Parts: sequence; structure tokens; C-alpha cells
Amino acid sequence: MSDVRARFALAAALLGGCTVGPDWRQPTVDTPPAWRIEYAQAAELANARWWQAFGDPVLDSLVEDALGQNRDLVQAAARVEQFLGALRTTRSQFYPQFNYSGAASRNRASENALTALPAGADRNYSLYDAALGASWQIDLFGRVRRQAESVQAQVYASEQGRRGVVLSVVASVTTAYIALRALDRQLEIARATAENYAGSLSLFELRHKGGTVSELERSQVESQYRQAQAAIPALERQVAQQENLLSVLLGRNPGDIPRGKPIEALADPAIPPGLSATLLERRPDVLQAEQNLRATNAQIGVAKSLYFPTLSLTGLFGLSSTSLDNFAKSSSATGSLAASLLGPIFTFGAIEGQVASAEAAEREAQAFYQSVVLNALRDTNDALIGVQKLREEYDARARRTVSLRTYARLSRAKYEGGATSYIEVLYAENELFAAELNGVSTLAQRHAELINLYKALGGGWVDAVDPLAPK
Repeated sequence: MSDVRARFALAAALLGGCTVGPDWRQPTVDTPPAWRIEYAQAAELANARWWQAFGDPVLDSLVEDALGQNRDLVQAAARVEQFLGALRTTRSQFYPQFNYSGAASRNRASENALTALPAGADRNYSLYDAALGASWQIDLFGRVRRQAESVQAQVYASEQGRRGVVLSVVASVTTAYIALRALDRQLEIARATAENYAGSLSLFELRHKGGTVSELERSQVESQYRQAQAAIPALERQVAQQENLLSVLLGRNPGDIPRGKPIEALADPAIPPGLSATLLERRPDVLQAEQNLRATNAQIGVAKSLYFPTLSLTGLFGLSSTSLDNFAKSSSATGSLAASLLGPIFTFGAIEGQVASAEAAEREAQAFYQSVVLNALRDTNDALIGVQKLREEYDARARRTVSLRTYARLSRAKYEGGATSYIEVLYAENELFAAELNGVSTLAQRHAELINLYKALGGGWVDAVDPLAPK
């Protein structure tokens, strides 16, 4: 008996090295040698806490709060735990599974059964059983190994997904805060402009009563005032909604958000360097897609292993007795040791269908991975172009605003001197009001595009702040 078990164990060990299905190979991607726009190499801010470069301690505090309380991060961490649990379950199949059982019953035998009771035997009897069992399915052709490889890749993918959420939360909080400070500044401009127009309206109403200005001019000034006045509640509404958005990102009920520096006082972080190769190594979405591709590749091996037989070993040792007095005696011992082999012969396409499905899923994941890489390269190029062009746009708008201030001052002076109509003043001041609002909006977009660049490059900074996020 021991000789048989030894031979069987040797055969299982030799066959255990077989693993069907394609082995994993790192996908190759054609990356561009350079970006469409090149910048001089700056400090390696892509791997630092770049939002601190804005120089606003309130923003830094909000980012840390979001990393600790954001609900999306809690969900992402829970998803990682789900796959870790699945991995433990899958890996447990590498080892024998042990179990126990016990039973006690009161029974009554039939007098008319196939085996008749001995004369005078009691039809009523008790039965006590207890056993320890073990079962082990030998991984002959690598089914469990492929399953473990697939689930392990899913764990890595979910972890990269969690890191992607960390990246997204930091970028979203920073962008939302800058947008809030832009709205605050626009609201200040609208209130100051409305107050200035209100003074002009009061003056023109007095002049109209004195007969020095016409009803037309008075109405023009009033329309100008009402326009600025209407902008105030619209901006107040947007400020409240932006505060609500930030509150949700911070994992708290909608409410007030503390303010730090005004938007014009925020520093402009340096543009980070980033090469195509390093981009693909640190962007969480690229790494997540790669691991999902690896998981589908392993599933092909799982499906192909169904063509081959499975070998199972089972063992049982226990005690069985009709009397508690004899239950613990050696004469009540019972046991078994068995090996079973099960394999398919005719499945009428069942296994072929699973293999075809797994191979199609791998092709889909391959195409998705390539799409993610292309979009990563596009995002980075878009952000690089956006940063440069928005800086140029903001500079042009700033110069235009200075010119419009001069234009508005001179046109009012000409009107007061009787050299022009109020139409010119109205036009100049309305243009100045719109230019000031647009200038603040463009400044916010410039900062937001720089944030998009840091987000597009991925960055090692995620590792630096990861301890602050839920695990």
C-alpha cells in the first residue's frame, strides 16, 4: 500500500509542472520619441506633492482631508479587499482541505427490509459517528495556477484603480478649489462694478430731474446697472454649488468651505518633465489595463485546462458505534483512502466555447489596453498644448483688460467734457466688465490645465500621499 502511494505521489509531482495556456508577455507599445511641445526640464515635480506649489495652506489642508474622507477612495479600497479575499480563496486550492463531521441519531430498523433482523434483535438502536476528512485536488495541468495568476492580476489592477482614484481626487479637489476662488473673485468684481454703476445711476437720475440728461441716457445707465446686478445672484449660486461639490469631494455634508489666498496670489507651479516611457510606467489607468489584460490571458489557460482530467485524493478517519460506551475504542475505528480521476470525452462544444470566449476576452482587453495607452499619450499632449496656449491667452486678455480700463476712463472723461455720447462710455465699461470676468476665468483654466498635466503624467507623488488614503 505504501509503495502504491509513493508511486502515485511521484507521478503527481511530475505532472504538476504542466501548465496549459499562453504565458504572460509584456505588451509592446509604440511610443512617440517626443511630445508635440517640449519644455525645458524643470524640477521633478511630477513625483512631488505638486499642489503645494500653489502656495496655499488651505488648499493643502483640503487635499489631506479629501484623501482621508473621500467616499470614492473608501469604495476603491474595499474593491481591493474583495479581490484579495478572492485571491486567498483561489490559492487555498493548492493545499489539502481538512474537515470534520459528527452525528448522533436514534434509528428504527424495518422488519421487512432486504436483510432481515436476527431473531430477538432490538429494532431500535442509536448510532454515533465522528470523522476527520481531507481532500486534495492535484493541480495537474495548472488550472489553479492560472486561476491564481488571473486573480493576482485582478488584485494588482484593483490596486492601480485605487491609486487612480487617489490621483483623481487630488486633481478634482485642487481644480474645484481654484474654480471656487475664481468665482469668489468674479463675485467681487460683479459687486464692485454694480456698486460703481449704482453711483452712476444715482448721479444720472439727479441730472435727469435737473433736465441736464435725457431719459435715454438715464435708461442706458440703469440697464448697465441692472446687468451687473443680475450677475451677482448668478455668481452667488455658482459659488454655493462649487462649495457643495467640494464638500462631497471632502466626504462631508454640503456646507461652507474655508478660503485661503485669492486666485491672483496663487503661485504657478513649474511644468513637470515626462517622457513617454515613464508615463506608461506610472499612470494608474495604463497599469490597471495591463493587469486586466494579464488576468484575461491567464483565463485562457483556465479554460484550456478543462480539456484535461482532474485528479482528486480523499481520506477519512473516524469512529462509528451504536453505543457511547464503545465509541472511543479502537474497534470502532473506520477509515478510507481514495483517488479519483475525472476527464471529459464528449462535451459537444462546451469546453471549446469557454476557450473561444476566453480568447475573445483577451483580444478585447488587448485592444482596450492599446486604447488606454493612446489616450494617455493624447491627454499628455493636450495638457502640454493647453498649458502653453492658455498662458498666452491669459497674457493677451490681461493686456486687453489694461487697455479697456484706459479706454473706459478716457471715454467717461470725453463724455463729461461733452465730446461724445454716453453710448461710448456704456460700451467701454461693459467691455471692461466682461473682460475682467473672462480674465479671471482664463486664469482658472490655466491653473486647471496645469493640474490636468500633472494628472496626465501620473506621477510618483501618489506613493507619497497614499498613506493618507483608506486602505
